[in-house]
Amino acid sequence: MASLSQSFRRFAEATARYSGRPFTFLAAALIVVIWAATGPLFDFGDTWQLVINTGTTIITFLMVFLIQNSQNRDSAALQIKLDELIRATAAHNSLLDIEDVDEETLERIRDNYRKLADQRARQAKNDNQPARVRSEKKQEAEEACKEVDEIDRQLQKSRDDRKNEPRSD
Repeated sequence: MASLSQSFRRFAEATARYSGRPFTFLAAALIVVIWAATGPLFDFGDTWQLVINTGTTIITFLMVFLIQNSQNRDSAALQIKLDELIRATAAHNSLLDIEDVDEETLERIRDNYRKLADQRARQAKNDNQPARVRSEKKQEAEEACKEVDEIDRQLQKSRDDRKNEPRSD
């Protein structure tokens, strides 16, 4: 099975690599031009149209799977690299498996980081504000950090729950 998987991987990589080149586009365009030019020879009949329709449908159908395979592999590799960067820095390690959380939690995290970014931008612009305003800004930042801590706890609980689930492999 590993041999079949490796063969498919190599084929998918080569196909994705060559299908994105200018020569491949020009070859496809040339095929369409030749097909169009032969229209008068076949009186623009149903068979003539069926040839291009069938050919493009088959190629498109197969390319979807090959490109999706390459996309999945590239996405997984990128995720691993990002995970390593998070792990190696002082970033929130709880974000390492964030791709496993539900959409609502992702939106909360995204909103929280937007708040932090807005707060940092205002802070940089308004460092010479009165102490009262700086205190309010500091309180906003502390609230955002508390939200991150709460999300960290929820992510940890989610990880613990997944560890305790029976495996279906």
